[in-house]
Amino acid sequence: MQTNYIGDKVIETSYKNSEKRPPILDMADAEILALMPRMDWDRPPWNRWSFQRIRSLMPTAQVWRGNGKIMPIPRQEKDISQIEFTRSNEVSQTIEAFLDDTYTDGFLVMADGYIVHESYHNGMRPETPHLMQSVSKSITATVTGIMIGRGELDPSTLVKTYMPELAETAWAGATLQHVLDMTTGVQYSEEYTRLDSDVGKTDVASGWRPIAPDATSDIDWPASVWDQILSLKTCDAEHGSRFLYRSIETDLLAHIMMRVSGSPLHKLISQELWQPIGAEEDGYFTVDARGYGLASGGFNGCLRDFGRFGQLYLDDGMCHGKQIIPQDWIADVRRGEHGLWSEERRKLLPNGCYRNQFWIEDETKESFMCLGVFGQLIYIAPTYNMVVVKLSTWPNFLDDDFKLDTQLAIHAIAAELGKHVDPR
Repeated sequence: MQTNYIGDKVIETSYKNSEKRPPILDMADAEILALMPRMDWDRPPWNRWSFQRIRSLMPTAQVWRGNGKIMPIPRQEKDISQIEFTRSNEVSQTIEAFLDDTYTDGFLVMADGYIVHESYHNGMRPETPHLMQSVSKSITATVTGIMIGRGELDPSTLVKTYMPELAETAWAGATLQHVLDMTTGVQYSEEYTRLDSDVGKTDVASGWRPIAPDATSDIDWPASVWDQILSLKTCDAEHGSRFLYRSIETDLLAHIMMRVSGSPLHKLISQELWQPIGAEEDGYFTVDARGYGLASGGFNGCLRDFGRFGQLYLDDGMCHGKQIIPQDWIADVRRGEHGLWSEERRKLLPNGCYRNQFWIEDETKESFMCLGVFGQLIYIAPTYNMVVVKLSTWPNFLDDDFKLDTQLAIHAIAAELGKHVDPR
């Protein structure tokens, strides 16, 4: 562990689960909260504490699980800890060691509808909510799919039809499908380490971060996420001509859903998804100054409920004999027109693509993923009839080696369970 300092206090950049927790995080929560720099709550080592305590840091809105029955998940547990696989650096490692190396907080493997493995690390418990970052995008879009299935939204419709204010923005000529696939031409920089980038402005607008003390006075900081949406006036590509990952697209999607439904996002997710799947715990969204739940990254929930969400996609949208997600939507995620991708993303997923706010691992095999920075993952593999959920607190926003190694670990687990990849 590298050594850093806050004043005369020694801290480490991060710590693995097998290592001793640094003294800076071995105090009462109130003491940690008082000492933690507000600008750095999601940076190491603070994220190893904060991702399980978001309600202590900022305002949130409850995604109520309802008062219905919890959907049980049967168990056929197996010891997967000693399964060996070869990581991307050609080093052989066990699953147990891999989970430690990749700063895991929770890990769940479900096969054929059964829990095969469930483990908690870094002080996390089954009832602990964990920040999901951009996994929130896939959860939000799933409710979009439900509304499309009911005819309340149409992917081919221009977004300005739903929100006339958008005629004065860069989204004027974009369709809902363009927004779902992040293929609009709207200019928006997703540079996580630049505090004055567009996504940095979203952090401020959403209430995630204060304005940096050393920020120049000429920066126009939006007061809310909606204000930022209305401020984006420039296109740098023709709509539908490219894929470019931009978080603000999901926030626009959520505002359209809210306008059409008349409900705030947290209530939509509760009514359309969290209650119908028989969630075990409430979820919640972080909210901005206007009370808007951050669709692009602010959802929090517990490990098993994310397993239930993934299982719903494996079960063709059916739960308790009721069609929750339209089959057409699920088929489109698995096998839709996955034509657009980028060379940058091809380095990690050579045959991948992006559809309806899901990452397609390989467009020839139907496996798809919900991904969030710092290591959040829901992996859904119809070929294996498996769901894997990994909650993490990596030291870095992005780590392509960790991403690739996680996929390799999942394939090794599937092979050990007797699952075989579709040879197509």
